[in-house]
Amino acid sequence: MNEKLSSNKISEATVFSLVLCLFISVVLVVGVLGIRAMDGGTTKVASAAAPSAATPPAEVSNDAVIDPAAMPAESWIPRDPILPSATSDTAHAVTFEMSEVQMEVAPGVMQEMWTFNGQVPGPTLRGKVGDTFTVTVVNKGKMTHSIDFHASKVAWSDEMRAVAPGESLVYKFVADFSGIFMYHCGTAPALHHIGNGMYGALIIDPPVLAPVDKEFVLLQSELYLGPDGQPGDLTKMMNEKWDAVVFNGYVNQYKFGPIHVEANKRYRIWVLDEGPNENSAFHIVGTIFDTIFREGTYVLQPDARTGGSQVLDLQPAQGGFVEFTFAEDGLYPFVTHKFANVGKGALGFFAVGNVDTSALGGH
Repeated sequence: MNEKLSSNKISEATVFSLVLCLFISVVLVVGVLGIRAMDGGTTKVASAAAPSAATPPAEVSNDAVIDPAAMPAESWIPRDPILPSATSDTAHAVTFEMSEVQMEVAPGVMQEMWTFNGQVPGPTLRGKVGDTFTVTVVNKGKMTHSIDFHASKVAWSDEMRAVAPGESLVYKFVADFSGIFMYHCGTAPALHHIGNGMYGALIIDPPVLAPVDKEFVLLQSELYLGPDGQPGDLTKMMNEKWDAVVFNGYVNQYKFGPIHVEANKRYRIWVLDEGPNENSAFHIVGTIFDTIFREGTYVLQPDARTGGSQVLDLQPAQGGFVEFTFAEDGLYPFVTHKFANVGKGALGFFAVGNVDTSALGGH
């Protein structure tokens, strides 16, 4: 009997405690809500959780920006893509001056480019298998530069050594192999020097080269814009975040200045992917390549049994040439078939015959 009474008392005490706790909780909640209502709901209840870190503000870039609607000035002239024929000379002596130059790389966009002979790309050299090249490089710039000819077999520690401002170097070699070879500055970080314009091409003709009506040279590369008037952004280069992909150094160069040719003539284009990072899938819309020469060997030659080719595919520092004809008058775009890059500047046109080019927006 006493045990039963004791149990009932415990139960009553437990119930009373639960009710009291519930009442206190309700009072606290109502109080907090009342305070929030009085100050417009801005009062915050402390959380037991650890405070979260503040989100850092978005980084603001002051890098130059390409305006896709912008046009070159009336005085602008595209780089001549025509490749002169190889001469009968077997010895070639040239001088390259290395310097930093203010240069327009897209309509209204200026950058400090690092150059060979004040141009991007550098001068195109041409010869034949067995020719000797003597290149004197003179550093007239404000930083250390160098040069590396992929067509040569020389010691990296000798001819490719660093050339300080005010100094010079003689780089001599014999061209033992045919192809289109890259040359570039190799001073560390080479990525920065190549990405900022220090590249060019040396063409060594194969022993047997079929006649054509005209030859062209197109060098594909990327732009990594820094602030206006400043060098390209090395961080972008390291992260492969290019702002543009271009032929011969300028955004949409041969859209603004189409290359004029004729129907039913035979053409050869030497193409080199200068990189420094992106590959190339060179393609001309509206024709088919019947000849492909890639990295020193013929992949395809004119033969109805073997068909044709639609693309010359290249990795950085690879090159070759294509041969073809245009069947009729009109406009023929040329691109890298990696189409994301077409919208970033890798677009040009052949204007075949007497065709209106005003729709392209050029001069």
